[in-house]
Amino acid sequence: MTANWASLAAAEPELAATVEARFGAYTHHTLATLRKDGSPRTTGLEVRFLDGELWLGMMPGSLKALDLRRDPRFALQANPGDGTGMGGGDVRISGRAVEVEDGATKAAYVKEVEPPEPFHLFRTELTEVVRTYVEDDAYLVVQVWKPGEPVRTLKRA
Repeated sequence: MTANWASLAAAEPELAATVEARFGAYTHHTLATLRKDGSPRTTGLEVRFLDGELWLGMMPGSLKALDLRRDPRFALQANPGDGTGMGGGDVRISGRAVEVEDGATKAAYVKEVEPPEPFHLFRTELTEVVRTYVEDDAYLVVQVWKPGEPVRTLKRA
């Protein structure tokens, strides 16, 4: 089961806001895709939350775009930032990336983001969102959201 960003925001607005803020704190994040041989590839990437969607834009012919065309599964890790502060916790998103070919959709994205053209644009279908943080300097807290399920919270001492 998959869902778009708006589905998460409607079901779990507090988690969605925290995740957006975490991604908004820095420009570049880490995307993991699968190479032709099945091994992982990690690369830097900028992301955008617009119109209820999480968008991934990429340079034309980039290896990560070619990876996603071949196998749409991805994992996206928010930039942890400087030092060990991790304000807002560590967040990651997993799902499938669907390339957008529709001219009107791409034009709306260009109007908002002004990316260098040409470019690949992918809309995401989420399968899991995870936030990990430390509470009271004593507990590791892991929040896990999957489409159609409430957030599950695990706390470890």
